[in-house]
Amino acid sequence: MKRTVLLFAIAAVVAGCASTTEEQKPAPTSDIKPPMQTTAPPPKPAKPEATPLKPETAPWQAQVKDPSNILSRRSIFFDYDQFTVKEEFKPVVSAHARLLSQNRDARATIQGNTDERGSREYNLALGQKRADAVKQAMTLLGAPSAQIETISFGEEKPRAQGAGEQAYAENRRADIVYQGE
Repeated sequence: MKRTVLLFAIAAVVAGCASTTEEQKPAPTSDIKPPMQTTAPPPKPAKPEATPLKPETAPWQAQVKDPSNILSRRSIFFDYDQFTVKEEFKPVVSAHARLLSQNRDARATIQGNTDERGSREYNLALGQKRADAVKQAMTLLGAPSAQIETISFGEEKPRAQGAGEQAYAENRRADIVYQGE
């Protein structure tokens, strides 16, 4: 009898394990949906942030800023109502032309200026002629034309204030300005 009870108990346990309730039945395969993700996706590896590179100074930029170098002189002065480059400024123009021809990454803008005498329109035209005269001299000396732009400020950017000849002489000029300054 003990044996019968024991067999009956084992059978009940085995039968109990094999039976499933309605709640435990798997869903039909056509209705299977992937389980919802309850955890956040793994973080993407962080991209290293680009460190801004310090722009390197080209050797020619140091030469232009060196007060003992002729390239630090960047103003070409003109006589009253004239746009011819004077003989005394030809070495300066030549040095800048050489710099541009040897450094294809260098870009210059020549800014033409006048004193306050004359109409606004006249002074703009004269300032442009002065800038163009310096550019032409530089290109004749080997500077690539594509590296040089010209602009006229006329009387709008005076270097010296006043109405005397000394102030007028300071304002009759073309300035060579390098890109990035």
